[in-house]
Amino acid sequence: MRTAAGVCSLLFLWSGAALLGVVLARELLDLSGWWNVAALAAFGVLAALNLLFGRLARGGPPPRAVEVAPPVAGAWTALNSPADRVPSHGTRAYGQEYAIDVLKDSEGRPAFGWWPPVRGNRDFPAFGEPLLAVADAVVVRACDRRRDHLSRNSYPALAYLFAEGTVRSLGGAGPVIGNHVVLDLGDGVFALYAHVQRGSLRVREGDRVRAGRTLALCGNSGNTTEPHLHFQLMDRADPNRARGVPFTWRGVGVPANGERFEAPGQPRD
Repeated sequence: MRTAAGVCSLLFLWSGAALLGVVLARELLDLSGWWNVAALAAFGVLAALNLLFGRLARGGPPPRAVEVAPPVAGAWTALNSPADRVPSHGTRAYGQEYAIDVLKDSEGRPAFGWWPPVRGNRDFPAFGEPLLAVADAVVVRACDRRRDHLSRNSYPALAYLFAEGTVRSLGGAGPVIGNHVVLDLGDGVFALYAHVQRGSLRVREGDRVRAGRTLALCGNSGNTTEPHLHFQLMDRADPNRARGVPFTWRGVGVPANGERFEAPGQPRD
C-alpha cells in the first residue's frame, strides 16, 4: 500500500503540472475548452486516489482498544492523552502512538514557573506512588538502575530539557523511557511503564503477576519534566521496534488532557 500511495502521490503532482500546462497552452494556442475539462477530470480522479491510498498507507482505522485496569490508584490527572490527539506525544517512535502521562493529583504539587529552576523529586506527590499491574501478566523487562534526576518543570530548565532529550534519543528508547517495566499481557499486547524510580522494582523478569500487583514505584528517570508515569500498550516487548496499541482503563476510560480521574483499586504487594 505504501508503494501504491507513493505512485499516486507522484501522479497527483504530475497531473497538477499537466493541468497547469494545458491551461497555459489553451491561452497561448487557443485550444478547445474540452482540454481543460479532461485535465480537470483526470486531476480530480487522481486527487481522490491519492487521498484513498494515503489513508490506506497510514493503516486505515485504528485498532480496537484493549481494556485493562488502571496502572495507578487514587486521584490523578492526565496529560498528553490519546483522547485528544494521535500520536499523543507527537511521534510514533518507541510505540508511543497511544501513550499517556499521568500526574498525581494534589494541591501540593509545584506549579510550572520561573523559580526555582529545579526541584527535588520529593516535592512532587507522584514520586514514590505504587505502579500497578493492569492485568494478569508476565514480566518480560524490568530495569531500575538509572538515576532519578531533578525536575525540569520551569521555564529556565526547558532549554536544557530539549537539549537533554536530543542526546537521550541518540541512545534509543532506553535513555528516553528511563527505568521501566514491560508486561506481556498475552495476545501480542505488551504494557510499558516508564520513568520508574531507581531501586524500586518489586518484580523480576520472568515473574507472573496478578492484576493490581505493585510492580515498582513512580520516579523521575529518563526524559521527564517531573515525577510521573508514562504508560502505553504496544505490539511487542521492545519499544525500539514496537507500534502503539490503543487502551481503555476499566472504570475510567481514556481521560483527556487535564482531566482529573479517580482510579479504583488498592495496591497489592
